[in-house]
This record gives sequence, C-alpha cells and structure tokens, in this order.
Amino acid sequence: MQLKIMPKKKRLPAGRVPLILFLCQVISALEVPLDHGGKAKLLEDLVQPPTITQQSPKDYIIDPRENIVIQCEAKGKPPPSFSWTQNGTHFDIDKDPLVTMKPDSGTLIINIMSEGKAETYEGVYQCTARNERGAAISNNIVVRPSRSPLWTKEKLEPMTLQNGQPLVLPCRPPVGLPPPIIFWMDNSFQRLPQSERVSQGLNGDLYFSNVLPEDTREDYICYARFNHTQTIQQKQPISVKVISVDELNDTIAANLSDTEFYGAKSNRERPPTFLTPEGNASNKEELRGNVLSLECIAEGLPTPVIYWIKEDGTLPINRTFYKNFQKTLQIIQVSEADSGNYQCIAKNALGAIHHTISVTVKAAPYWIMAPQNLVLSPGEDGALICRANGNPKPTISWLSNGVPIEIASDDPSRKIDGDTIIFSNVQERSSAVYQCNASNEYGYLLANAFVNVLAEPPRILTSANAHYQVIANRPAFLDCAFFGSPLPTIEWFKGDKGSALHEDIYVLHENGTLGIPVAQKESTGTYTCVAKNKLGMAKNEVNLEVKDPTRIIKQPEYAVVQRGSTVSFECKVKHDHTLILTVTWLKDDHELPSDGRFTIDKDQLVVADVGDDDGGTYTCVANTTLDTVSASAVLGVVDVPDPPFDLELTDQLDKSVQLSWTPGDDNNSPITKFIIEYEDAMHEAGLWHYQAEVPGTQTRAQLKLSPYVNYSFRVMAENSLGRSLPSQPSEQYLTKAAEPDKNPMTVEGLGSEPDNLVITWKPLNGFESNGPGLQYKVSWRQKDGDDEWTSVVVANVSKYIVSGTPTFVPYLIKVQALNDMGFAPEPAAVLGHSGEDLPMVAPKNVHVNVLNGTLAEVHWDPVPLKSIRGHLQGYRIYYWKAQSSSKRNRRHMEKKILIFQGSKTHGMLPGLEPFSHYILNVRVVNGKGEGPASPDKDFNTPEGVPSAPSALKIVNPTLDSLTLEWDPPRHPNGILTEYTLKYQPINSTHELGPLIDLKIPANKTRWTLKNLNFSTRYKFYFYAQTSAGSGSQITEEAVTTVDEAMASRQVDIATQGWFIGLMCAVALLILILLIVCFIRRNKGGKYPVKEKEDAHADPEIQPMKEDDGTFGEYSDAEDHKPLKKGSRTPSDRTVKKEDSDDSLVDYGEGVNGQFNEDGSFIGQYSGKKEKEPAEGNESSEAPSPVNAMNSFV
Repeated sequence: MQLKIMPKKKRLPAGRVPLILFLCQVISALEVPLDHGGKAKLLEDLVQPPTITQQSPKDYIIDPRENIVIQCEAKGKPPPSFSWTQNGTHFDIDKDPLVTMKPDSGTLIINIMSEGKAETYEGVYQCTARNERGAAISNNIVVRPSRSPLWTKEKLEPMTLQNGQPLVLPCRPPVGLPPPIIFWMDNSFQRLPQSERVSQGLNGDLYFSNVLPEDTREDYICYARFNHTQTIQQKQPISVKVISVDELNDTIAANLSDTEFYGAKSNRERPPTFLTPEGNASNKEELRGNVLSLECIAEGLPTPVIYWIKEDGTLPINRTFYKNFQKTLQIIQVSEADSGNYQCIAKNALGAIHHTISVTVKAAPYWIMAPQNLVLSPGEDGALICRANGNPKPTISWLSNGVPIEIASDDPSRKIDGDTIIFSNVQERSSAVYQCNASNEYGYLLANAFVNVLAEPPRILTSANAHYQVIANRPAFLDCAFFGSPLPTIEWFKGDKGSALHEDIYVLHENGTLGIPVAQKESTGTYTCVAKNKLGMAKNEVNLEVKDPTRIIKQPEYAVVQRGSTVSFECKVKHDHTLILTVTWLKDDHELPSDGRFTIDKDQLVVADVGDDDGGTYTCVANTTLDTVSASAVLGVVDVPDPPFDLELTDQLDKSVQLSWTPGDDNNSPITKFIIEYEDAMHEAGLWHYQAEVPGTQTRAQLKLSPYVNYSFRVMAENSLGRSLPSQPSEQYLTKAAEPDKNPMTVEGLGSEPDNLVITWKPLNGFESNGPGLQYKVSWRQKDGDDEWTSVVVANVSKYIVSGTPTFVPYLIKVQALNDMGFAPEPAAVLGHSGEDLPMVAPKNVHVNVLNGTLAEVHWDPVPLKSIRGHLQGYRIYYWKAQSSSKRNRRHMEKKILIFQGSKTHGMLPGLEPFSHYILNVRVVNGKGEGPASPDKDFNTPEGVPSAPSALKIVNPTLDSLTLEWDPPRHPNGILTEYTLKYQPINSTHELGPLIDLKIPANKTRWTLKNLNFSTRYKFYFYAQTSAGSGSQITEEAVTTVDEAMASRQVDIATQGWFIGLMCAVALLILILLIVCFIRRNKGGKYPVKEKEDAHADPEIQPMKEDDGTFGEYSDAEDHKPLKKGSRTPSDRTVKKEDSDDSLVDYGEGVNGQFNEDGSFIGQYSGKKEKEPAEGNESSEAPSPVNAMNSFV
C-alpha cells in the first residue's frame, strides 16, 4: 500500500475564507516533512532519503572576474553529506586551497579573485548527497568561463557604388561565449536608421536593397555587445560612397568607347533578387520550445516587400510575429506541428520571387511522467515510472544511489521493466534513491526519486482545537493533515453524534480535509477527525463558526454630471455584527486622490467641484475578516465642448471660401453641431453675425460670401449641455467689390404736408453695399398722368422730400441702389400718395332710431371721396346726455366718442340711460384729422324699469308688528308709480307660510306691518315700479318679539327629559337624512328639498321685459321668486346692493367702444341683476327650544 503524507497548509489570518488547503496530494512532495514548524517536530524521529533541492544550471557560464559558485543543496533525515566529481573523477576539495564547501551544504565556492584562473576549473561537475537511506545526484553541470574576444585586425577598403545598386556590409563578429548582440552605429554612437530598404540580418550584416546618395558616409561601424562580461567590441569603420551615373561616366568617359560607356543600367528599376538566403530553397532545424526565426532579405528597385506563407497550412495566430520590416518571421514555443515548408515572397512593381525554407523541429527529451517519491510500509507494493519523449526518441537508463542499476546491489523486491521499476513486498532494506536518465543527441533529463520504507502509527499534524470561521452559503474546509504508514483511513464526526459523516452532504478529500460545499448556520459546531491504521489511531477536534454574509443593500448608481457640480454615491452595507466592518472607496481600483473635494460621510461618498479627471469607476469595498463584497458605479463627467481650434481658410474665391477646423474635446457628450459666425471688420467691427451651421460630424464648411466684406470667422461647438466658447478668429479675408445685388426695402411714399411727397426707404447696411460709394437713385411720377420719371441721385440717406405736389395724388416711386461699381437691378415701382388735408364736408342726412332705453341706431350718408382729401379712416360719432326728461336732474354730461372704421354708414350707440335726452353729431376722419361736424341731432330714450331700492331696514320690532324703512332706487329710470312688498312667515322647520302682497305708494319711505304673529321670522321681498315694469328686488328677514310668559312655560317644557330625548332622536334622523342627501347629490341626483322648493314657486312673480323682447331691464326671474326653505339674509339685516347703473359697453374702436363690422354692439347688453341668496342655507339665527315648541303646538 502506498503511504500518503498531507502537510497542513498555512491558513490565512483570522480564519479567512475560503480556507486554502491541500485538497489533493502533491505527487512530487510525497515525503516526510523536514522543514521547520509544528509538523516537523511531530515527525522529527522519522528518516528520509536525500532529495536535491537546488543546483546550478546544466550549462553554467561564469564571469571569469568573479568567484565561481557551483550550487548543490539537499535535504534528508539524517542530514545528507556531500561529495563532488570533476570530469567523471572524484574532486577532492581538501587538496585545493581555493575550493571550499559551505557548511551544511554541498555548494562549492572557488576563490579565483585572489589567485588562480577560471579556465583552470572549466569542466563537468556532479554533486552527490548521501545518508543512510540512499544517495541523490545532481545534473552534470558544465562550467565554462564567458569570453569576449577582440575583432581581428583587418584593412577595410572604401566602397564606391552607383545609385540604386544593392549592398551588403559584413559584420563577422568574433566568436564569444555566449554569442554577442550585434548592432550598427556611427562615430557618435547613434544607431543607424533602418527601414524596408536598409536592415540588419540575423547574422549581423547590414543589407541595402538599393543604395541612395544619402547612404554616403564614412562611419558604418558594427558593434558586438557581450552581456555576460558587460563589454562592447567595435569593428573598424566602413566607408561607403554612392555616386550618380553622370558622375561615374564623367570620370571614365575618356577610357571607354561609346559602346562600353558605363550607362544607367544599374540605376534602372529591376525585379527582386534575394540577398539571403541564396537559391530557391534552404533547410532550417530548430528544437522544440525554442523560437523559430526565418529570414528573407531581397534587393531590387523599387524596394521589394516581403510576404510569408506556410505551404499546406496556416501560420499559428497567437505565436507568430514579424520582425525587421517583415523580413524575419518568428514563431515562439515551436513544436513538432510547426514542421513544414515556409515560403517567403519578395515583390515589387516589376515582379516577384519566392524562396522555400524546409523546417524540421527536433526535440531534446521532455517529461511525460517523471518518477515520484514513494513512502511505503513493510510488505506493500509500489512502482517508479519514468516516461519521456523527444525527437529522436530518448533512451531510458536507471541508477540506484548514483550507481548504474546493472551494477548496483541486488534487491529481491525490485524488478525493472523498461521505463518502470516495480516493487513488491518491500522491506526496510528496500529504501534507496533511484535516478532516471532520459537522453538523446540533443540533451538529457535526470530525475531523483526515493523509496522510503517506514512503519508508523497515525499522527495528525493539524493543530488541536483549531477555530474556523466561514461565511454562510460558502464552502468550508476543515483541515486534518495526517501521517502514517501504512496509509491511515480518515473519518469525521460532528459533535457527540456517534456516526461518521458521509459523502451525501460532505466531501471527504484524500488529504483528510472535510469539505462542506454550502455552509449554513446549523453547520456551526465541533468536528472530530479520526485517523486509523493497523498500528494505531489518532484524533483531533476543530471548531466551525458560520457567520452572516456581508451584503451591500444600497449600491452606488451610475451618474453623469456636469463639470464643476457635486455628485454623491451611496453604499449601504449590512454585515454580521460580530465582525468588524471596514468600508473603503476606490477610484479605478486605486485609492481615492488625497484631495479635500472627496469626503466620506457615513454611507456616502461625495465629490465636490467635479473635474474631468474625476470621471471613472468608483467602487465601494466592504471588508470583514472573512469576506469582501464590492459594488461599482461609473461617473461620467460632461460639459459643454471645448472651443474648436486651428481654423483654416482654403479654396478662396470671390463669393465663397472653405473653412475647416479641429474640434475641441467634446467633454464626454457628443458634439451635435457647429455654429459658424462672421465679423465684418470693415463695416461692423466687433459685431459677430450668424453665418451657417453644420452637423457635429463635419469639420469643414463651404461658405457663401458677399462682395466688399473683410471677413473673419469663428466656430462654436454645441452638445446636449450647451454651446462652447467661440474659437479664436480665423485669418481675415477681404472679398472684391461689386455692384449692389439688392435694392432698399420698405419703400414708401407719404406726404407730411398737403403739398409734398416724402419718399422713405430702409437703407442698405455696409455688408449689403457690395462696394464703396453707396448712393440711391430716387425716381417718381404721377400714377394717372403721362409724365416722365423724375430722378435724383442722393447720398446714403433714408429719405427724400418732393415739394409742390398736388394734395393726395397717387405717385409711382422707385429707389435703386448704386455704388462705384455700378447699379443694382432695376427695382419694382411702389404706389404712394402726396400729403393729405382735412376733409371738407360733413356727413349728411343723420337720423337716429331708438331701439330701447339703452340702445339706439344711428344712420348717415357717406361723404364724397374727393372731399375727404386723404385716406378714409372712418367716422366718429360724438354724443352726450343733455338733460333728464323728468326735469329732476338737469346737468350736462361729458361727450363720448365712438369710432367706426372704413366706409360704414351706420352704427349702434350702447349704454344709454333710459328716460334721458341725448344730442349727437357725426364727422368723417382721414389721416390728417377730422372734418366738420354734422348738425346736432336730438333724441330721447324711453322709460325703463327701476333699480332696486337703495336700502331696506326693519326697525322697532314688537310682539305683532314690524316697521320697514327704505331709500328710493338710485336709478329710477322713469317715474316711480308704486312699491310692491311681499312677505311670508317661516317656521322653525324652515317651511314657508302663505305669501302676502302689499302695494305702497311711490312717495312713501316707511311702512308698518301690524297683526303679525309673535316670535315669528318673516321674509320680505321689496321692489319699485315704473310704467315700464317692476325693477330688481331687495330682500330682508326679521323676527317679532317673544311673549315672556309663554317663553317661560316653553323653557320649562324644554327642560323635561322626554323632550330632550325626542330632540336627540330628531337630530339623529336629520343627520341620517343629510348624509343620504349628500351621497345622492354627489351622484348627480335631485334631492327632495330641491323638488319641494320648485313646487313652492310663486307663479305671480315673473320677469319684466321690454315690449320688443330685445333687452330685460334690471330683471331677473330669480329675484321675483318667494323665499324657499332656509333662505336667510345676513344677521345684521343689511343688504349689499350691487349697482345696476348701465355702463357704456365699448362698441367702437376708439377709447370708448368696440363694434362688429356692421357697427352692431358686440355682446348682449343687459342691466345687472341681484342674485337671490343661495337656497338651503342655514338660518342666521339658531332655532331656540321655544321656536321648536311652537312648531308642535
């Protein structure tokens, strides 16, 4: 049986999870732990064969200027002793005073710095580490001192070449150890520039595909750098001179005939030819794992371009690289699959050639399965396997304790089968160290593997009572490192339960570790690990505690803010209260900048005055001793774009130019458009005007220009946040002058006096002038005459006055622009008129039709057009109230004016007062003013209904009487004929009694009502009348006084218990009724109170209107309805009466009125009416128990 040993992995501090443990045996470490620590102390009485832990490389190149150190370190129990061989024979270090061995080590130190030479110790060294259980050996270490020899002396002749010829400058560095690094420089130690035309080959030579005159120089120097010794060797400089064909012919023309003349043959273009490698094909061999480098350099004119392909295959994508301007193909980590034919192709405009390189990949031996250490107990079986591959196939040989196994001591438990040694029924004497050697012509592999036979009872190497903490819902691993021979069995138990834990819930690893795939709160507890073999048993307890996970319950959110603003990120964390929480913030996975703008307040990170550099990913990291969670949010910093720059004007023509620019930074918000403005430095310096705009994807614009403008342009960029600052202005561009291409606008001809014509226009601005000397040609003639055009040229003004014209005559007018370059296009003629004068004639045949007491219609005949002497604007009616027909109020009224535009010959006069005498006249109006007035016209308005009495008061209430006092109507609108008083009683349940009608003479202002009921509320309706009808009513309420004896008796009754109970029942019923009514009303239904009110309407009271039915003077049907249930006036018994005076409704278009096109009044004219108080309101006096009693008796 094979014995496995599982050393305990060092745990992360504070029970960090996941627990990093060995979950499987590391096959290369199957041995007794001998390093320092608790486990080593537990196993310090065990023995183990030697193991080589450190050695120098196989090919060991040393610096001859330093001491030689050949490493050999090994471990074992007991500690091994060391010996060395040199070139296959024992190396006695005691006989060489320069050689020492480090204490407790096999490392050799050869002191050649004081005396001696490195070459003396050049050779092959091998180290042996030995103890009582066997011997391990190192690789054969070949020690060689590095070499950096000088270049051999040679005389280099200057080289002269014709322009265009190929050239190879040889380097041929001295052979060094290791090989040097080659590079070409000049005398100033500056690297020579290389390109597709000039490049250095893998062998160090410098290749020119074709030479140019600039290649002429005298200091082409090849340098060899030997890194191991840090030295650089220099070749003698090479001189190269490149001459043209003409220069060469001039020097040899005298010596050559015409047919032999050195012509331009070498300077002609030519197809490619390979400089290296030579021929059409070559071979290349490389070892597996190395870098395959293939090179093709060609000459030709023009310079050829190199391409690479692999025949019958493709180049490996991730391992292929091109160097030296594609002249070198490199494949890293080359393998046998990379063998094949590679083709390089050189191509220029005159042709192409190719070269095929056949690549063969060989392989030094490499491991398939290296032998592993075995720890066996007596009587067990085992095997050492040594498998390697290579090209060619390596041979396998075995050694035992450093001696070929063929001559080693015999072991009956051992059997060799090629690359495998099989052990059966081993005993303690079977312990040894075996070496496997796999070798071919390209190298070898050597591996040590020991067989250690031990008999040991179980030992648990994990510390007792270890405490593990893990986060809920995560894996937990409980360590139980063990040792024993034969291999112990491992069982786990939880708490006091007697049964072992099984694989259905837990995972039992070969190294003894117990795995809990998903730890829960109930997983908390004590676990016991038990190790058993035939020699004994060992156990150990560990404790597991499961904690709540740390969670981020409010994560930071993505934000986009404008530069200069403040942004905050929120990060709320919930964690296990028994763990210490630390929250840190990172920006782009690094610490926050040490800047006062970054503040952390509880759960928030606040960044003030955000700048461009603040954009990025902000991460909230919540740490406890057991877990870490994080959440990130991206901050985008945006702003208006930076201004464009590098403005440039191209394609400059007379009337166009192309403007281009470079956009500024868009500040993380795409530019949507560019706005182009121009400045005219000649005419409006300092003022910028809109020119054009282009989409944000364009950086140029073709701009149309005007003549004779000194342009400068600037550009602004715009994104979703706004517009950038303007760019710096472009250079100025002055366009050529030209004749005007437009004439003045807004040409008008109006006279300011009856005998002149004032011609005005809007002048062209400097930008529109198109050239110097801007003037205007003003032309005019009468429209209806046969006169020729009269013209005058004026300076750059905006007005010209023609004098001596007839009054209000139509003229044709033209204004044409001109400058020093010529005239603008012929303008169109505009119609104008000479000056106006006041109208001469008044309207005639004015008559008035009175429609009712407040409205009259006026008619007149139009005046002749010639007498108007101007543009007819309309007619004005002046009217005023002369005196009242009743002679009671003789006073003159202020004149009022109504304007009727255009040629209207009738109009309405609204807002008249009834029963009044009016006077009016009519005048025609033109642009100059009013004409004479028509003769005054008188008319009277008929009587109307009066307004409501000014006030109504109830005074001197007694048991059975009430006295009413009132003021006459403010607007009687006629002769009052009488007053009408209507009244009705109201009981305590708001029910109305019979309506009583009473006529009162018009000269009365006081009236006493007698024989009324005591302690009763009455509702009064009061209005005045003229011959035209009844006016608006005024209302009031009053209560007669209370009989004291009856009140006392009623109060006594009201204090009785049965009465109080009855009142409570009534109140509850009323409350329920109100709720039902409220619900029905909200649903749109009619409620019984309203129906009852409609049933009590008084048919005698009807609205009063004019006989013609056109207007209702101060009438309102509601005003004449008797009081319904619950109607009340204010408790102070006063009525606020609205004025019913007619106001002048604005009919006309002057300050006094507004009319429709036919002169009729806009809107219905009517007297204002007093609205009756809202029905259903509560009484202004609360019902007393006495009143309530009256309703029952």
